[in-house]
This record gives sequence, C-alpha cells and structure tokens, in this order.
Amino acid sequence: MLDGDGTAYCLGGVLLECPATTIPQLVDWVLRESGVGAARLHRHGKDADPLIVLTASAAARFGLPERLEDRRGLRLAEDHPVVRQIAKAKWKLTQRGFGPWPRVYRPAQGGRRQCVQLAILPWEALDSRAWGGADRLHPADLARVLGVFASRVLTPRGSTAVTGLELMTAMRPPTRPVKDEATGEWVSGPNPGALARPVDPAPPEAPTEHPVARGWERGFLDEEAYQWVRDPDLLSDEECLLPWAVGIDINTAFLAAASRLPVGLSEPVHHTAPVFDKKAPGTWLVDLSHIELDPRLPNPFTPTGQRPDGPGWYATPTLAYAEELGCEIRPFEAYLRHETGAYLDPWHDRLKDAYLTTSTDMGIPIDKDADPTAYLDAMALHKAYAAADETRLDVLRAALAELPAGRADLSDDELAARVRRHRQGAMVLSAIKSTVKGGIGKLRERPQGRHYKDGERWPALERPTWNPYIRAAVIAKARVNLHRKTARLAALTGLHPLAVLSDCVVYASRGPSPLHFLPSNGDGTPVYGTFRIGASPGFCKLEGVQDMAWAVDLMEQGYNPARHIKGDGHDAQLDEGE
Repeated sequence: MLDGDGTAYCLGGVLLECPATTIPQLVDWVLRESGVGAARLHRHGKDADPLIVLTASAAARFGLPERLEDRRGLRLAEDHPVVRQIAKAKWKLTQRGFGPWPRVYRPAQGGRRQCVQLAILPWEALDSRAWGGADRLHPADLARVLGVFASRVLTPRGSTAVTGLELMTAMRPPTRPVKDEATGEWVSGPNPGALARPVDPAPPEAPTEHPVARGWERGFLDEEAYQWVRDPDLLSDEECLLPWAVGIDINTAFLAAASRLPVGLSEPVHHTAPVFDKKAPGTWLVDLSHIELDPRLPNPFTPTGQRPDGPGWYATPTLAYAEELGCEIRPFEAYLRHETGAYLDPWHDRLKDAYLTTSTDMGIPIDKDADPTAYLDAMALHKAYAAADETRLDVLRAALAELPAGRADLSDDELAARVRRHRQGAMVLSAIKSTVKGGIGKLRERPQGRHYKDGERWPALERPTWNPYIRAAVIAKARVNLHRKTARLAALTGLHPLAVLSDCVVYASRGPSPLHFLPSNGDGTPVYGTFRIGASPGFCKLEGVQDMAWAVDLMEQGYNPARHIKGDGHDAQLDEGE
C-alpha cells in the first residue's frame, strides 16, 4: 500500500519510504529496492509479481486523474503524460493499457521477470461486491487485508475473477522443463494434468459468439445455477400455517463441487450413439423429458427446475445423477474428452484452506463434527461485529446482549478492536468466495470491448484456461448436489423447499433456525446425506429468516423468496459464475 507521502505499508506491519515521483521511478524502486513479491506456489510456476496499491493521494502524486474519463474502456488515453512516461522509460503496458489494474513490464531477461502489478484505489480497483468497504480502510489496515489474502490465496492480479483464474494456472502450470533427448538440453514441455494449450469447445458448449457456434442450430448446453420457485398451488395447509420461512446458504457451493471433479484436458471428440460413462467428461445429447419426479422439488436437470421439454445437451455430472436416480441414459450423440484429470483439485485445496483458516481467525469452529448450535452462534457473533459501527458501540452492546455467545461487558477499546478484526476478516472471506465464483465464471469469458464483431475470436480464447465445459461441469455438479440433499430431506421429513436461488434454499419451519427443520440422530448429530450446518465447503449456514406469510405472498406474485430472504436490503446474487 503506497500513500501520498511516500510511505509504503507492507505485510507484517513493515514500513518503507518510497522516493519515486513517477510511475517508471516507482517500478524501478519496487524491483530493485523494495523486496516486495511472493514465491511461486508450484515448482514449475512463476514467482508472483510485486503488487503496489496506490491510494488516492498516491495516485495524485504520480500525476494520475481522480477518475477515469473513459468509462467504457477503463484506461488512460495513449497520449496521457503517464503513459508517455512509461513508454519513454522503455517500459511496456499489457493490452489492457493503464486502467484500474495496470501491469508494467519489460521482456524477461535471463529468465528473470521484470514486472510490477499496480492497483489504483480511486479507480475502483477493489470491487465492493468482492471486497466490501476495503478501499475505505486506513492504508495499514488494507495492507493487512490484502496481505492475508495474498499469503493464503494469491497476490491479486486484477479482479477476484482474474485472480481465481490465475490461481488455477499457479497451482497447475501449463508447462514444465523436459529434457530434449536429441540435444540433451532442457526445453519447455506440457505439464501432465494441466491445461497445456488452448482448445476450442464442442459447438453445443460454446457461447453463441464463438466461431464454432456459427450456423449451429441443434441446441446448446444449459448447465446453470438454480432459479426456481415452487408452484404455490403445491403448498400444503400445514406448510402455510408454519410461522417461519428460513433460508440456508451452501458455503462455497462451487468450490465443494470442484473437488475430485474429472474434467477434460484435451479436445472434444464427437461420438454417435455412445454408451453413457459417468467417468467420461463431456457433453451428451439425451432425452430426459419422460422422467417423472416430485414437482415439489426442483427438477435436477434444468436451471429453471422445470421438467425438460425434449432432448437436450447435458454435462456428465447431470446425467450421472439421473443414472443414480434409476433412469436409463441413452445418448443420441456426445462430445467427449479422452484425456482427463481432476484439474481443479489443487485450486480447491488452496481456497478451502484459505476459507477455513480465515474462518478460524474469526472464532468460527471449522471442525466437521462441530456442534451446529455453536457454529450458528459464532456466525451470528461474527456478523454482529463485522456490521457494527465503531462510533455506535452502544448499539453493538445491545445486539451482543441478545446473542448467546455475545459479551456486552467488554471495554470500548476491546469492542472496537474486535469490530476491526471481524470487519477485515469478513472482507477476506468475501474476497475468497468471490474468487471461487469469479474464477469459475472466467472459464467461459465472453467477448468484451466496443471493437468486437460477432463471430470473431477474442483474446480470452487463446488461454488454455478458457474452457466452458469445466464451468458447466462445476455448476452441474453443484446443482445436483443440492437436489440430492433436498430429496433426502424430503424422504426423511416430508419437507420440501419453497424456493431455490443458486446455493440458497428456503424452507417453511416451526422455528427461526435451520435446526428447527433439519433432522438429527438420537445423539444430536446431523443425518448423513442432508444439509449439514458447518463451515466446510458444501455445509450450510443461516442465510435469513422471514415470516412464512411473507414468503407465500412473494411466491404468489411470481417472485423468488430466496432472493430476498436476508431482509437487509441486499438481494441475494445469482452465482452463475459470470
């Protein structure tokens, strides 16, 4: 973090003095004197480039405007004095130019990278949807937040979506050194288990703008997150008389789905009338419209939760679940990958560890067998601290007095310190979750920019990590995982969801807690196969509580209660991975 007076706030509370007054001078100082940077996460990867975050006063010091005038391109004009300074000093900018996340570099010499990543705070480099109010923190506090994220996840390289994608490459680099048997020299070769080269998708997997989709009229893959509301006519009198509608949220549902998920690492190969194989990643044309399922549950095969109306293209996880339900799968055709692997496993492990470690910092129990009541109490306490106003500690004390784990007798100084710690921890947790969703979405990045013409290729297609099938497989697995739990819960208790939005599920309940409707064994432990309360990815937490009459009213008007269940003025976001 660099402030306008030249003070650089670094990880661990280290302070440095930066004498630079121009961007080229800053880059030279960072690379030669600062010592800022991070080691590679994989032995075949690359060390992280230094990240320097400029406050508003620091941006002014280097001659940068308060805001970007080009709101569409989000970059400085080529003739801006700062851009000209960079070119005159023989430094380069990437194709994105000098925007909120500019990268200044020179070509590597002797295998040594010369690159500095900048982030311009007044240009909204830190999206509040991912980082909360991090850009309003004191530079020392923001350095701490970004440092924790960088040490547990990755040094940010742009938005959390960009960082999520970069983390995939950092954990599984596309190449590794191999010995050329003819010359005896070491050369670059593909890294087994990685996405080593750009590969075009099958036509039904591609966005409509993709060249392989031009002229394709036989349907497209539609593996998206749930948006479903039960038909109000299917509500029973007993449900309508229950007092509460309780929403539960699946922790990092896409991350849980990514674990041990086999995906294709090679080109799709077309097959006619293949035998379905749940271990073969691919896209299959199958008719599931004849399958009868309980209409009080969302249909597991479509994002709308409605019954398919004919043959459609499905990713392997969806059909594997259909087979699990006892359905016979007879594909008409398929596009399959023959080189496969659990590509996302190291990515999953890194993000899971970061999420759980940060949760522990907040006093949230992370053990899978932790008492569900203790977990819900710890989450309520964390949210109370994170949302508190340091200038209104009397309001916080009143809130703490209502919580089982709250302590209203703490001193003002201790309460203020806890507010700061939990608020900053909440920012890191939010950024981790956004890294998961955004990273999955970036696998299917669509064309951007005013110069794009339909049917042309766009830069993202030249990345090995541009792979819409992997995104579809993750979302499909997350969706069927959720359906499996709702079906198990219905079989055990007769309860059916009122609505689902991505990873949020709303149930009618006799009490205001998930523990009032989730089943437990005689010893109080949760029943296997249903929703489990806890911190781990795939477990769930309380999302919100409202009156049952409120939920029924929304359903009858055609609205989704899961979108509004929080009741805090912030609607739930559809986690499409876009």
